[in-house]
Amino acid sequence: MISSNKNLTQLNSLYINKPLLIKNKIIGLKNNSGRNNLGRITSFHKGGGHKQKYRKINFQRTSDSIGIVTSIEYDPNRTANIASVFNFLDSTYDYILATNNLNVGDIVKSGLIADIKSGHSVQLVKIPAGTFVNTISLHPSRKGKISRSAGTFSTILEVNNKFSKLKFCSGKFKIIPSSCFCTIGIVSNQFSFLQTIGKAGRSRWLNKRPIVRGVAMNPIDHPHGGGEGKKSGRKILVTPWGKPTKGVKTSKSNIK
Repeated sequence: MISSNKNLTQLNSLYINKPLLIKNKIIGLKNNSGRNNLGRITSFHKGGGHKQKYRKINFQRTSDSIGIVTSIEYDPNRTANIASVFNFLDSTYDYILATNNLNVGDIVKSGLIADIKSGHSVQLVKIPAGTFVNTISLHPSRKGKISRSAGTFSTILEVNNKFSKLKFCSGKFKIIPSSCFCTIGIVSNQFSFLQTIGKAGRSRWLNKRPIVRGVAMNPIDHPHGGGEGKKSGRKILVTPWGKPTKGVKTSKSNIK
């Protein structure tokens, strides 16, 4: 029994350290460095970065399936971890969002045959009130869009045959059809917000360039630019497009 547990531990570490990449679910990404189709910068402070590939995640787990988790992998395009699942019914692989306490070798189900367990995709009408869920679809035939970031979840407050009331992490309440699907549990990697960049080089790996003050730029680059000293000489601070900011009301007010 001890030797079998040891072999199982080695097997788990093997999958986590050297994941089995699903090549037909991975596509290349082109880094546009914040530029549009004309080559003009529309999103500042972007450029460089390590080469990344996009993993196609199955956010629409509505059909009946029984699968086994083959690996827990890192995804550079999202804060949460992902899990590769082998489906026994049609002998295919899929990527799904990994939930907390989901390990290699666990069985996950979806559709009408799913149970109320972590990682299973179930209709809201079958889930008791007070359960934490994620990857919630707003329409029965569409993919899950709510609570997909690391450590996020929504709480089911009320359930009936037609509609269900949920509370999101943002504190917002929403009523959606009970026939919509969602995943049981909390999204994995819940302590991702505690990570620190640590050095400028790591920001460059993440496709982030340094932020420069407008005062330090040339007049052609920013309204605050130019001059001999450190101040722009403007009484009203503006954005790079000339709109007032900082101390000036930027929205309409009912106060007369």
